Amino acid sequence: MNSTENRREFIKKAITGGVALASLGCISLRGFNSMLSGVEASSATAFAAHTPGGNSLSSAPGSSASNASASQQTEARHYTRLERNRVRCDLCHHRCIIANGDRGFCRVRENDGGRLYSLVYGSVAGLQIDPIEKEPMHHMFPGHQNLCVFTASCNFRCRHCHNWHTSQRGPGEIRHQAFSPRDIVNLAKSRGTRSISHSINEPTIFYEYMYDISREAQREGLNTLFHTNGYMREEPLRELLRHMDGVTVDLKAFTDDFYRQVSSASLEPVLQTLKVIHEEKAHLEIVYLVIPTLNDDPEEIGTMASWIRDELGPEIPLHLNRFTPTYKLTTLPSTPVETLEKAAKTARDAGLKFVYVGNVPGHRLNSTFCPGCGERLIHRTHFYVESKQMENGRCKSCGYEIYGLWV
Repeated sequence: MNSTENRREFIKKAITGGVALASLGCISLRGFNSMLSGVEASSATAFAAHTPGGNSLSSAPGSSASNASASQQTEARHYTRLERNRVRCDLCHHRCIIANGDRGFCRVRENDGGRLYSLVYGSVAGLQIDPIEKEPMHHMFPGHQNLCVFTASCNFRCRHCHNWHTSQRGPGEIRHQAFSPRDIVNLAKSRGTRSISHSINEPTIFYEYMYDISREAQREGLNTLFHTNGYMREEPLRELLRHMDGVTVDLKAFTDDFYRQVSSASLEPVLQTLKVIHEEKAHLEIVYLVIPTLNDDPEEIGTMASWIRDELGPEIPLHLNRFTPTYKLTTLPSTPVETLEKAAKTARDAGLKFVYVGNVPGHRLNSTFCPGCGERLIHRTHFYVESKQMENGRCKSCGYEIYGLWV
């Protein structure tokens, strides 16, 4: 083993030692109270979410948490009742067995008397309106405005999470406001957004809320999507995808060691999720955050790109995003742009047709290029679309059909 490999292994062991303590990262948190003024909602949208000790949300849209009775609990979907008032949560691949009075690994699903309840249904930690590109989602009606919904907590413990302030706290540890699914849809329509996404924290953990919002949104002609770590089990995933137009999946690495040591999870369930999304024909884009010494090995990236090509198809967009030090990984440097460019070349050489460099504003590979003639089809600067050279989902120059949702 040469000196470079020795140094890489030393840093990897130093960084990943101990228990992983972070979560899914995708979009920076921002204040959202200014968005809430003027939103009309009927008193028929009154709702509340169960929290330990009788705390729950009030029925007024956009209100702060307050006390309510236990009758306002929201029962979870996808769980199995066991003996001695225990339950097994069947929502994600952790499959927690939860004793009476306890919560699962995600912190937000609680066993109360042998029934499992969601503690975050309607309990919104934040809302924000951004370009759809911020998800990132580059092949789904580019340039439109999207309303993003998020709550507390996550079912991963990623050491590099940019949103750990929200994802690594339970529902009783951060401020939240009450919104029914109807309130969220009304807000999206009143602000002129085309879509509603579920992101920032891991939306699997607020499955019931996401499902109801998405079903309501589709009835009103809005597009729906979610950004996930891919750990949802197959049955609830297929059920949810009936009400989803698009999915962005974080493929955090292509080794099980990384998943276990950095995210407290496993790789194989994520790969199965990607296959299910592809089978269900939802629009799919993949994000790979390139972290120095941990998942930036060219061979690993080449193997991942080949797997995407063979199992999902060469048209699936791959976003190679730049890491910046945060949370439990503050001793690592930001990803060199040169590393991202080499990774992009590796992915293209493996046969992927749409490879992006993210978190590097102004980089040429923020944009979409035609695989047929090389024409720049969508000129982007970071999250913002400058111009488009497409018509009905095809390149204006050569007519090449581009994967995505365009019309």
